[in-house]
Amino acid sequence: MAAGSGPGCYAWNVSINSAASTAKISAALGSVGQGSVVSEVAERLLAYFTSGDIAVGTRLPAERQLAASLGVGRSAVREALAALEILGIVIVRPGSGTYLRDGISELLPRTLSWGMMLGAPRTRELVELRSGLEVQAAQLAAGRITDEALDRMRDNLATMAETLNDLAAFVEADAAFHREIAEGSGNQVLQELLQSIRSLLRIWVDRALTDEGHAAAALKEHTEIFSALEARDAEAVTRTMRSHMMTASRRLLAGFDASQ
Repeated sequence: MAAGSGPGCYAWNVSINSAASTAKISAALGSVGQGSVVSEVAERLLAYFTSGDIAVGTRLPAERQLAASLGVGRSAVREALAALEILGIVIVRPGSGTYLRDGISELLPRTLSWGMMLGAPRTRELVELRSGLEVQAAQLAAGRITDEALDRMRDNLATMAETLNDLAAFVEADAAFHREIAEGSGNQVLQELLQSIRSLLRIWVDRALTDEGHAAAALKEHTEIFSALEARDAEAVTRTMRSHMMTASRRLLAGFDASQ
């Protein structure tokens, strides 16, 4: 076999090429300032992705490498990538990494408008918008949700009750509960809008519950919403969801403010 050939050499070449690609991306991005960090990270990534200097399908460096290159925290990179995933700019393949998707030039106008939502003022506006949409989804679901969906929500509540001291698992069950309501609304556009907004706010939602007391209060609020939905009582559903979103928004924004 000729020197430099064979499976071992192929794997070595792939590794070298991947390392070279990572180094090139990191060097091209440079560091960002300390202003609206997430917005700057997203804009810097977007500008590079649409420059033509990176091939579609390229695997991006790991979060920690991007954070080090840009001089920001990993949470800022994680939130920016989550937003770019929603926009279809990148695709996350579990166990493999994050890759640049093709056809991104077609998404640029939409991306620029969504990108305006990533700064601190827009985060607050997203929280306000999410609250209103959650209430509307619940109102629609009061007359449309199925018994099967209610059964799944009952299971979500049971999981939440069992995981008061496991906040990560609690938040996951909480999110599943809200997804059932959005789906139960029967409005696909509303469902997709809520999913997009939740993804953009994901990092702050994950931080909103900081102790078992907060989780217990949230469980009580969800139980009241469920009881109203089960009774198909639109007025009670509106009241309980609106109350829940007020307290949930306060918890979320408290976590956001603490990070600034």
